[in-house]
Amino acid sequence: MAVPLLFEPYYHIAAYTFPNLFIIKQNEPDTIFPASWGFMPEHIKADPYHYRRRWKRWNARVEKLFDHDSVYPDYIRNKRCLILADGFFEPHYYPGEKRAYPFYCYQPENGGRKLFSFAGMYSEIDDEVLSCTIITTKANAQFSEIHNRAKRMPLVLEPTFENEWLKQEINDTGLKELLKHGFTKEEFKAHPVSRNLFKKDIDTNTPAIVEPIEPPLTLF
Repeated sequence: MAVPLLFEPYYHIAAYTFPNLFIIKQNEPDTIFPASWGFMPEHIKADPYHYRRRWKRWNARVEKLFDHDSVYPDYIRNKRCLILADGFFEPHYYPGEKRAYPFYCYQPENGGRKLFSFAGMYSEIDDEVLSCTIITTKANAQFSEIHNRAKRMPLVLEPTFENEWLKQEINDTGLKELLKHGFTKEEFKAHPVSRNLFKKDIDTNTPAIVEPIEPPLTLF
């Protein structure tokens, strides 16, 4: 599989820095591309980066994808992508705690972590710049316990549905079925990690950021 730019492994990247994620595009399923995390519609030609900073479209709610007043209908139909990852973070609130603890979520494999794919959409700002967004949906039972306030989760696709997600000829009915039932059946594990993850003045792109910590003691 061709990789146009060198991939550098990371442990944590902050969405507000608009880093590159690595995606497989619907129309080029044999190539991996870097894409800026923060969706920019292609019709925003004057200053797409200002749009990105203003709207911060890191995630796209599944409930809004086909709304006529959203930016997404053309992209969910024609510019879907797989976004590659081996873990992600979600906020969790312990009883009696006002601030969230980040939980690291991953699929275990042979003592390490398995690669998986988020369902996503991408745009092509010009010949060299892509942007992307991760689709989120209502949390299942496990992630309702983890992301226990907003109760959301990213749509991690079942591996057998990844090719289906990239098919050009799939219609709206098929897409809505994938969005509703496509979440993976693979096992996820999750554990609390340091609140340093939320701090902007600390380098969180280190192996220590995914290491488990002891959960806080509570009176409840």
